[in-house]
Amino acid sequence: MRKLFFFILLISLVSCSKTKVDLIVHNANVYTVDSQFSKTTAFAVDDGKFVAIGSDRKIFRRYDASKTLDARGQSIYPGFIDGHCHFVGYGETKVRYADLNGCKSFDEVLERLAKHNENNDSEWLLGRGWDQNLWKVKEFPENTELNRRFPSKNVLITRVDGHAVLVSDNVLKIIGLDGVNRIDVKPGGILLDNAADMAKAIVPSLNNKQRINALKIAQRDCFAHGLTGVTDAGLDIRSIALIDSLQQAGILKMKVNAMINPDDETMDYFMKFGVIEKERLTIRSVKIYADGALGSRGAKLLEPYSDAPETSGLFVECESFYDHVCEKAYNAGYQVCCHAIGDGGVRMILNEYAKFLKGENDLRWRVEHSQVVDLQDLVLYKEYSIIPSIQATHCTSDMPWAEDRLGSERVKNAYAYKTLLEQNGWLINGTDFPIEHVSPLKTFYSSVARKHLTDNKLSCEEALRSMTIWAAKGYFAESRKGSIEIGKEADFVILSDDIMTIEDENIPEVKVMNTFINGEMVY
Repeated sequence: MRKLFFFILLISLVSCSKTKVDLIVHNANVYTVDSQFSKTTAFAVDDGKFVAIGSDRKIFRRYDASKTLDARGQSIYPGFIDGHCHFVGYGETKVRYADLNGCKSFDEVLERLAKHNENNDSEWLLGRGWDQNLWKVKEFPENTELNRRFPSKNVLITRVDGHAVLVSDNVLKIIGLDGVNRIDVKPGGILLDNAADMAKAIVPSLNNKQRINALKIAQRDCFAHGLTGVTDAGLDIRSIALIDSLQQAGILKMKVNAMINPDDETMDYFMKFGVIEKERLTIRSVKIYADGALGSRGAKLLEPYSDAPETSGLFVECESFYDHVCEKAYNAGYQVCCHAIGDGGVRMILNEYAKFLKGENDLRWRVEHSQVVDLQDLVLYKEYSIIPSIQATHCTSDMPWAEDRLGSERVKNAYAYKTLLEQNGWLINGTDFPIEHVSPLKTFYSSVARKHLTDNKLSCEEALRSMTIWAAKGYFAESRKGSIEIGKEADFVILSDDIMTIEDENIPEVKVMNTFINGEMVY
């Protein structure tokens, strides 16, 4: 009897010694994505952070939780982080643009615009997503039918890459480009890059209620696809202020790394504070553009386009602009993140970075896209510790026509993700949504299962790192997020199947079951 008493007392003492936590997740297939790429079955979360990781037995022996989640053997990964996207732009597109993605002809574009216009009382008719490469005649459309069908509207429809627009004559007259001879103005209302930006700039802004709704929609869709963090590639003061206020109010839970726009007003406003790191908002980089896009032949190539020998693309700014922005960023301790798609654009910005970086460093200046890189320029990534930020879905989306643009030899140096990774041992991956689909699982699939162009695919481990820990490292956040480790923010996603082990062709069928941010289920 006495022995039984002491046994019960011992059990009670052990039970009382358990640490109380907010959440225990168990019976899971957990990929921690730590330095060893280790796996486990359970973890404990308290106050929004991982506090213990290990076997079910170990966790339950030491912890007692307000909530427990039986994962039923499903696979868990760190929350996915989109290393390059347009979070704000995606939401605004959802609010007021006709969806033109996947249209198989210009007639279908016109049909979707007409349907969208039925419920649109604005003087502007907007659409996004058309791609002439999907049409039987793979040529830029002209605005004749826009003018005829929508004579009272200012029509602006953006190509899928965001670097070309088709506008009605009304818009050309407003911005003063009607009949103007410029390299970025094509016949029939097609505007590229700088000219396209002129047209976009006169589109009336959303009101505050609409902007908040747009951000909520973007957040909802991101959570549904397992994203817990995004890098928005280019924002103004107003957009960043709204994101910050909504995060502070608990309305916006998404974690945002905001690249600022490169105008002096925006740079001076933020750079005077230095690097800004809040719980859900990071501001430490500036976004610039070297060239346009390959699909619209605005990407700057070292040699002319194979299917348009009269052009080699264009630089969007002059050398003094790049010098000015890079110097301001360098002095403020900010990263420079430059869009560069063509081998000419990539070479120019690598050499520009070299002026300031001098050699090996940990400043993590980035080349966004790094889509076509001349072989002799690859060494510059390593020599100056420049990080490629890729979007693997661009490769698979561009496959049907990339060789037409580049030719059979030059295309071998395109989308060279494995080779780029080898320069510094890591890279950043993203979707560039809304240009591509928002799903990071499509990024993973495109990274590991590409079928042609080159054999530069990533391994499953490299692909997962590129959209978790390396994406966080891309903005100096790897000590706080990007892996399931003690002390880090408890961002994780539960999937219906194990993307690391299933056959490649089954990856697109995998579903996001749950998304957690700081231990809170948001999807």
